[in-house]
Amino acid sequence: MVNAAHIPAWMAPEYPFVPHAFTTPRGARMSFLDEGPRTADVVLMVHGNPTWSYYYRHLVTALRETRRCVVPDHIGMGASDKPEDYPYTLETRIADLETLVASLGVKRIDLVVHDWGGAIGFGFAARHPHLIGRLVILNTAAFASNRIPARIAACKLPFVGPLLVRGANGFAWPATWMAMHRRTLSADEKRGYLWPYGSWANRVAVAAFVRDIPMNPSHPTWETLQSVEAGLAQFKDRTALVLWGGRDFCFNDSFLERWRAVLPQAAVHRMADAGHYVLDDARDEVLPRIKRLLASA
Repeated sequence: MVNAAHIPAWMAPEYPFVPHAFTTPRGARMSFLDEGPRTADVVLMVHGNPTWSYYYRHLVTALRETRRCVVPDHIGMGASDKPEDYPYTLETRIADLETLVASLGVKRIDLVVHDWGGAIGFGFAARHPHLIGRLVILNTAAFASNRIPARIAACKLPFVGPLLVRGANGFAWPATWMAMHRRTLSADEKRGYLWPYGSWANRVAVAAFVRDIPMNPSHPTWETLQSVEAGLAQFKDRTALVLWGGRDFCFNDSFLERWRAVLPQAAVHRMADAGHYVLDDARDEVLPRIKRLLASA
């Protein structure tokens, strides 16, 4: 397993951070970044699959002079522990985030979410709306949908899915080029994204995230996701910014239209030629917009 406190030296130019560690109620070690001034007012950045806190590296660097940035690696992801028998479900991930935030004494949160981080982050937010301030939404969803690309649906299949995702690294590796469109990730950037997922054992949560996508009410996570969706109405009075890559093969413009309906007050900036990893693919556009919104507490 990857040690939750160890980041290899070669990663320092792109990821110049020393992670902290937190033990979840189920006994797993969660790695997280806690950068910037130690205030009770934080920017909480929640990643999805198959990324980790590395996805937010440049945003943390841009904000940490003035803002406290807390960025967890979900269990099984990034530098966190990767137990084989952990309950890798949306409900557990929300609960893990709750306990981490409670341990830090946080009083106010500006929330940034991407990919599955939308459901996890807004799942947390729905249970603690009094903590939530401004919102930044990056190619994600926090509501049920019956849309799924065929390439992801294949990764959900019994027997075939584990062979693809865990055996051939057929999820995290293709994402390093399929999630980009405007530019190509450098070799070092690809290496950084893939560092946590170098073996069958370390790809356990990548596969579990895919299995946990609920496509109908019979799935055990469907009810949790419906609760997350129902909670979104609480945030129609919050300042919100949606930054959207228009070339996302998974979270396409149908999801963007849902966000327009759910958060009609949100400022929306759609970049037609940017992909799913919008924070990397359109960094020059995205970072300044987020910084203008969140640089001050």
